[in-house]
Amino acid sequence: MRTGDADILIIPGLGGSGPDHWQSRWEAKLKTARRVEQKDWERPRLADWRDAIANAVAEAERPVILVAHSLGATTVADIAAALGDKVKGAFLVAPPSLRSIKEIETIDPAFADISAAALPFPSVLVASRDDPYASFAESEDFARAWQAEIADAGNAGHINAASGHGPWPEGLMRLAGFLKNL
Repeated sequence: MRTGDADILIIPGLGGSGPDHWQSRWEAKLKTARRVEQKDWERPRLADWRDAIANAVAEAERPVILVAHSLGATTVADIAAALGDKVKGAFLVAPPSLRSIKEIETIDPAFADISAAALPFPSVLVASRDDPYASFAESEDFARAWQAEIADAGNAGHINAASGHGPWPEGLMRLAGFLKNL
């Protein structure tokens, strides 16, 4: 599958991925990509985020690829079973550990009860060795539970603009490789 063959839904995490973030750059670069907007990027509520993702998938006209970062990735894992056959794959980057989610007061505590069930579609989880929000072992646990392929990004922080991942061409190449195998 190529990017033009799918509706690519960009699902940011807490804060919404600013203009320098790789998700915003990919959204601008990939013609079939669009952002899943949330009611509140700063004080997320799981039910609202789930609804926004479900609505975006329902509105999609082509097969769907989910490209989620951080809290967006854990939300995808939580709602995956309810999304149906339209979703063909998920590219999940730097999901925060449940421990980290509990430590951030502005995040709805329901996010800390994210599903540990296998995802019903192919997925890859890109994890960093020095992510301040999840140890590599915690990311490996998510990957095993979700039956996602783990991709080791090395020492890449939280894989966001603050850790130097603006355009993140390596990630875009990894996404292309993932799509090629779908």
